[in-house]
Amino acid sequence: MATVPGQLIWEIVKKNNCCLVKEFGRGSASVQFSKEPNNLFNLNSYKHSGFANNKTVTIQPVGKEQSVLLATTKTKKQNKPAVLLHKSVMKKEFKRMAKAVKNQIIITGLI
Repeated sequence: MATVPGQLIWEIVKKNNCCLVKEFGRGSASVQFSKEPNNLFNLNSYKHSGFANNKTVTIQPVGKEQSVLLATTKTKKQNKPAVLLHKSVMKKEFKRMAKAVKNQIIITGLI
């Protein structure tokens, strides 16, 4: 099964999708944010889009403890949503956890 290129997906969803949030800034300037999953910066742009990009990262708190769920997408499993994400729970102290998250993001090539 052929996959659809990310640029085509972005052209379809960039102006109208269910996750789009439009805010008015100073004066008449408007800012567009996005609530889509796998979008770390919550910006409505192709670079940060969770829908259009193959490589994405999600960081979420887990429970009341100081643990973090780090989920990265598998690029070869784009057609299988059930196994698309590689999830790992980190239960380290903050400095070690921040370093591990940074290293994981650098390895995936998102920064």
